[in-house]
Amino acid sequence: MNDRKPIRAFREQDEFAVTNVWFRSGKLAYHFLPTWQTFTFDQARSIFREVILSRCDIWVGMRNENVVAFLAMNESYIDRMYVDPEEWRKGWGTALIHFAKILHPTGLELHTHQENYPARRLYELNGFKAVRFAMSPAPENVPDVEYHWRPGREVTTETPPQSEETAIDS
Repeated sequence: MNDRKPIRAFREQDEFAVTNVWFRSGKLAYHFLPTWQTFTFDQARSIFREVILSRCDIWVGMRNENVVAFLAMNESYIDRMYVDPEEWRKGWGTALIHFAKILHPTGLELHTHQENYPARRLYELNGFKAVRFAMSPAPENVPDVEYHWRPGREVTTETPPQSEETAIDS
């Protein structure tokens, strides 16, 4: 099996695939969020266009010419990071975090839901520290946690996979 995780800059033609990854992953991961269980693909596509695409730089993880993961960042803030359910636990999350650290070597921030245990474990294994526990904004209004990563303050237990592309290509 090829352990390389090619990551490249988002292209306009990736929109449907990225939205599909976000929608499918969220439906499975957020069983504890009623808003996600009634969320439609058309709503996801609209939010992706109007909110995520308008404020974030986006990179995609590729397997066999297919988008299987994506990272959306607003400066050093990881706004969204999702992996297609068929690719869960195959190293994509670690690869995207490693890529984000290359883009922002002075530090990263993010929020996730307190009940999102797999994501929290991934972040903590990659050196992120919980800095604040609070409630997420409406419409979710559920407990969340803010994480920060600062260089030189972590002990990473997993070696990030090598990427075929370490620089952003357009």
